[in-house]
Amino acid sequence: MTASFDWSAGYPSRRLPVFGNNVVSTSHPRAAQAGLSMIARGGNAVDAAIAAAAVMAIVEPCSNGLGSDAFCILWDGKGLHGLNASGFAPAAWTPDYFRAKYGADAKTLPQRGWDAVTVPGAVASWVALSERFGKLPFADLMEPAIAIAERGFLVSTNVQHKWAAAATLPQLTGQPGFEEVFLPKGRAPFVGEHVRMPGAARALRLIGETKGEAFYRGEIADALEANAKANGGALTAADMAAYAPEWVTPVAQDYRGYTVHEIPPNGQGITALMALGILSHFDLQGLSADSVEAQHLQIEAIKLAFADVYRYVADPRAMEISPADMLDADYLADRARLIDPRRAQRFAPGNPVRGGTIYLTAADASGMMVSFIQSNYQGFGSGVVLPEWGVSLQNRGFGFSLNPERANVVAPRKRPFHTIIPGFLTKDGQPVMSFGVMGGNMQPQGHVQTLVRMLDFAQNPQAACDAPRWRFDEGLSINLEPGNTPELLDGLAALGHEVAVLNDTYQDFGAGQFIWRMGDPAVDGYAAASDPRRDGQAAVS
Repeated sequence: MTASFDWSAGYPSRRLPVFGNNVVSTSHPRAAQAGLSMIARGGNAVDAAIAAAAVMAIVEPCSNGLGSDAFCILWDGKGLHGLNASGFAPAAWTPDYFRAKYGADAKTLPQRGWDAVTVPGAVASWVALSERFGKLPFADLMEPAIAIAERGFLVSTNVQHKWAAAATLPQLTGQPGFEEVFLPKGRAPFVGEHVRMPGAARALRLIGETKGEAFYRGEIADALEANAKANGGALTAADMAAYAPEWVTPVAQDYRGYTVHEIPPNGQGITALMALGILSHFDLQGLSADSVEAQHLQIEAIKLAFADVYRYVADPRAMEISPADMLDADYLADRARLIDPRRAQRFAPGNPVRGGTIYLTAADASGMMVSFIQSNYQGFGSGVVLPEWGVSLQNRGFGFSLNPERANVVAPRKRPFHTIIPGFLTKDGQPVMSFGVMGGNMQPQGHVQTLVRMLDFAQNPQAACDAPRWRFDEGLSINLEPGNTPELLDGLAALGHEVAVLNDTYQDFGAGQFIWRMGDPAVDGYAAASDPRRDGQAAVS
């Protein structure tokens, strides 16, 4: 799918697009190299993605770990498949459980600690992907991560920044096992300092040998239950054993002759699809890519989409409306008519019914393309760590509501609203690009901004990745990255946006990886981009 990109176009960055027949693009070089090594051993893009994901759980622990959740969209050479590996709530979780512990007036679940931990799904995602699509033995895929965890690694610049910030948070440092594993010297490691993770190496070896059984139905599951019980948590080995990831059909939205695919709810990927459906009613191509007018329209479209997503999206079994309702063409056209090009607005939800994350992507010469994301949610997740196994646990339970009128209200073995979203792009039913952007609610905003740059303004993937971003916060509030021009800041403020420049590139403006198929993968290969906001790279062969 050779694209008519302007390959010379770019923004201030240290990076240029790279080209190859096999590609692994991640936010850490060690993970990219581990993935590429699997392809060199005869594996495919799925093997590469799993090996890279396991390494990422070691080298970027502030963003993900063995206790993460995950989602995946992949092209297997014939069709598109989606995997939802977000975990569900422990069987004991109800609104009454939390109100009894935290008071009758509690509005949200705890942000940290055992009462923020749902069943982790990442390890199950690795096993499911390997069994269905992988070529190499599963244990082989764990080898690079085991070696790095045992021998140690040197902490990279951006990871150290996030690690150091977490070291000052009492809600993390007071959690079971956190300081022992992540602050063994009483502080965060320095840039370039050598760090080992022997407990995680032990866990990875057992996960590899048992194909994940030890994690969900063996020693590690028993250790999780024991730690939870000792520290007031509700997670049990029975919760772990009852869990399985779910194969799903991605939801889709046509845009400028292409089709964008996302994992359906309980994820927030539908936000990007709704925003793109709204933007399809505007002539963005008649504007300049970095103009006030173009950015204003995208911001307003995102705001409209989030208004509905925060109101309606939950575990699909509990949603009062369907994704199809939210993506209805007439409904999105009505929502588009609410946008005023001359002023910023606050938007309420409509009525569609009528009557700290890592992202990586891999592609191989056979045509297989993998879009994969795993996350502990907020920096270091719940803060709970099992030192003997190196398992750091996510805090996805914080995504639930205690409001009984909300579809996202907490309930036993229910999945919470989820932020992590892999993306995929096709044209006429054929694969074009695997992509994703990390960072909480920045993820769908990053999907929209980068896709608009590529599909409306023909910017190449690395240029679209490098371009300065904005982030919608709430109400009229938006944050701009420092690289945006004073003219854009002043212009958006003049339209009524409440603009603040925020200088935090690690989390607040996301970080993406992109692989664009140039034609026959064995001959023409791929063009790949990796975000300069993280430490990673696109490794090719």
